[in-house]
Amino acid sequence: MPQKPAKELLRQVINELANLYEEREVTALAKHYLEDRFHVDSMKLAMNMPVSFDDHLMQHDLKLLRASTPLQHVVGFGEFYGRKFQCGPEALIPRPETEELVNWVIAEISESGSLETRVLDIGTGTGCIPITLALETEGLKANGIDISNEALALANKNAEQLKAKVSFNKLDILDQEIPSKYDIIISNPPYIPESDHEHMHSNVLEYEPKLALFVPNDDPLLFYRVIAQKAKSALLNSGHLFFEIHESYGKQVVELLQNEGYSEIELRQDMQDKNRMVRGIFYK
Repeated sequence: MPQKPAKELLRQVINELANLYEEREVTALAKHYLEDRFHVDSMKLAMNMPVSFDDHLMQHDLKLLRASTPLQHVVGFGEFYGRKFQCGPEALIPRPETEELVNWVIAEISESGSLETRVLDIGTGTGCIPITLALETEGLKANGIDISNEALALANKNAEQLKAKVSFNKLDILDQEIPSKYDIIISNPPYIPESDHEHMHSNVLEYEPKLALFVPNDDPLLFYRVIAQKAKSALLNSGHLFFEIHESYGKQVVELLQNEGYSEIELRQDMQDKNRMVRGIFYK
């Protein structure tokens, strides 16, 4: 394979992608691409080391990136909680704000001191939430459900690859009841109003499943309301319900949980100071 100094290769990738985004975003994308595809990390860039690369593969990748294909789909994986999760059009790409939600859940489990915790993730997608919780927490029994067969197949692949004991099942939360009992229920459900469609970047609209993104304009809290209602019979006493939320609906989700009888409701911001997470506790 040919070699180039790392900084020269980086400049080449940046130039190829220059018209995609703003300069800072293109630079970040180029660095991530080179690290994910050819293991060109920050040390190699700082020392401007000669690096090997497959030019044919790189040109193929750049063509996809110029067509707004998400980087995670190009290289086949996304990073989540320090692990590589297979990604594709079957499910949403794992995102950093979801890592913050997982951090919160892990902290609550640790604080409870429970020897065995049963967790359900609703709308599991890649399986990144229950897989991470299973790998990070001892004595945890994790389940994930999704309406999509394709997403469930992807989640199972990730669990197998990462050696996580998680069971995945098909369930339509809008039409079916939650069949088992859990200490914790988590969901990052669809929450983007259809009216936001025109403001979203093509790499989301064209490559991520609309089933996992959008809700009707006249009922943006559809999934939160249904899940909050059905979770009451599925949660054990003092069970916890965690949501990742649309930043614009923090107050409304809090009020929804209050109306459904949840206690000790807490709204948290992500690292960008946006309302992104809510937790409620249900006492029976």
